[in-house]
Order: sequence, then structure tokens, then C-alpha cells
Amino acid sequence: YHIDLDLAPQNRWDDLAFHEGAKLKKILQVFKDVLLSFSKYSANIISFVDNNLGQLVDTLPQPYRDELKGLANATNLPLGEVLLYNLFYEVFTVCTSILAEDDRGNLYHARNMDFGLFMGWDSQNSTWLMTEALKDSVVNLKWKKNGQVLFKSVNYVGYIGVFTAMKPGAFSLTVNERFNIDGGYLGILKWLLGYRQSSWLTFITRQVMETARDFHDAYYLLRDKELLAPVYFILGGNQTDQAVVITRSRLEAIDVWHLSMDNSTFYLLETNYDHWSKPPFYDDRRSVGRKCMDGLTKKNVGFLGLFDVLSSKPVLNKLTTYTTLMQVSSGRMESYIQYCQNPCSPW
Repeated sequence: YHIDLDLAPQNRWDDLAFHEGAKLKKILQVFKDVLLSFSKYSANIISFVDNNLGQLVDTLPQPYRDELKGLANATNLPLGEVLLYNLFYEVFTVCTSILAEDDRGNLYHARNMDFGLFMGWDSQNSTWLMTEALKDSVVNLKWKKNGQVLFKSVNYVGYIGVFTAMKPGAFSLTVNERFNIDGGYLGILKWLLGYRQSSWLTFITRQVMETARDFHDAYYLLRDKELLAPVYFILGGNQTDQAVVITRSRLEAIDVWHLSMDNSTFYLLETNYDHWSKPPFYDDRRSVGRKCMDGLTKKNVGFLGLFDVLSSKPVLNKLTTYTTLMQVSSGRMESYIQYCQNPCSPW
């Protein structure tokens, strides 16, 4: 689908909503069903979302405010539910991102997008209900300005922010959640209480994709903006050594991990834990991913090799919805819905 940024914000998602709106309704219904299974009081939460949460849309910056209103109108869904759908990615996604250079100096960027932990385990099929619903909603978007493609992204239907994107010839960007006690919940709470200086995570990434001219522009915007949630920004450029993982608190960058000859490696691999600390034993996708990358070697870096790495268990797991592969210089971007055959880790 094309998202035309020259259209009025309230109309930018009309075409997508017309063709795919039923999938967004299905996702929201799954979310409500899962919520109701937790507690008898969940019905009160859903009622609050439908009747009151939508008022918070007016606290969001433009054009996102009008886009959400237009999306709710086009799908005939409560504005509060559409807002909540666009919020919960802010606080809980589990992902793997890789930047890797081949033996000719070409930089590649690849990622698994994992989502749906604790959102309805289907014991009969050994799947997460939300994860399976999201797989059916993955769309490739081309964002246009002045009749030209400005950048490309991979989105879930109804999500207006950016988690996985590439500006052909310029840079690529993926976002991984950073689990931290000072997390996105605190940032959202402060927003609700009236502190509005922070930027919504995937609104700032979308702003970067729309406005940054090159790798360096994107780097400084991602490094310096105050955010609602801590995060890892995985940013790749179009030439040798333009590859970084920016580890962010809500307020500042606390580490910038560069791919360089000094590292004596040809790749950076980020999951959801600080690269200088050991991942927890119950979620060590990093060790398996690194073992696969070391076995791949620089010579075999490419779409096929990186897809194989991201399809290795438990890097591939029951939460994985899609794999995306990007090569900035050529402008090539491919996405694949992923399925993890049993036996497979739930995360």
C-alpha cells in the first residue's frame, strides 16, 4: 500500500482501512478476548478504553492526532481502541536485529519482529493468539511525498508509527525494546499526568524516516531526542562502517555500539538486552544468533544467509511474526511471514 503524505492526515489511511480494516478489527477483538480471560473486571477496562481513552488523542502531536482520528473513522472503530493499539507496541516488543557487512563492503540490515508475549496462549496449537492475528495483518508500505517514494516500511495494519523501515540509498532503521525498570509505562504515565516533553518512540522514528537526509542526520535525531520509552535503535547506512546500535534511556543515549574494524567482527546483533551484559538464561537468543553469524562468515552475508540466521531457533520462536531483509544501497527490501514448527520455544 501507498501512504501519501501529501493528503490531509485524516485521509492518509483510507485506502488501507478500506481493504484491510477487517484485520484490524480482528486484532482488537483478540486483544479484548485475551483481556477478558484475565479477570472479570476487564470488561470495565474495555469500557473505559472505548468511552474515555480516545480523549487522549488530542494530546498527541500532529499529524498523528488527525491520522488516528481518520483511521478510527474509516474503520468504524472506537478511537480509544485505535489509540491503545498504537500504544501497546510502545512498551512490549521482543525482537532481534542484525547489521552485517559482506566481504565486498556491502551493508545488510535484517530483523525478526516478535510480538504477543502472554497475549493468549493457544495450548491446542501451541501458538500465541495475538501473534497469529498479527501475522495476518503484516503490510508493506511505501510512503510517498511529491509523487516520489520517500521511504519503505513494514507495518501491522492500523499502526501508524515505524518499527522497521528503509530510505533507499540513505539508511535503514529497526527498533528493539529495551527492558528497563525506567520503562515505557513510566513515560506514558508521565504523559498522562501532563508532562509532554518526551517523544513517542515510533513517532520519532517515523519523523526520522520522513525528514533525515542521510545516516548522520538520522543518527543525531535518534541519539538526542527525549523519549517516552527506553529502546535500542539499530541504524545502518549505505557505506562501510555506517552501522550502530544506539542504547537509549528515556532521556539520553547511554551507549553507541559501532561496527568497525576495531571490533574485529563483521556484524552487530541486538536482541533486547544491553550488549555489554549477559542475557538472562530464559531468553538467550543472542548466543544462538552469534553462533550462527560466526558460522555464516563474512563471505556468505546476504539475504539468504541472514534469513537462515533469523530462522534458527530460538531466534525464530512462537512470537515471531515476520522477518525483514534490507540492503540500502540497492534499495532492496523483502519481508516474510514466519512460522516456527514444533518443537519451538514460546519466546
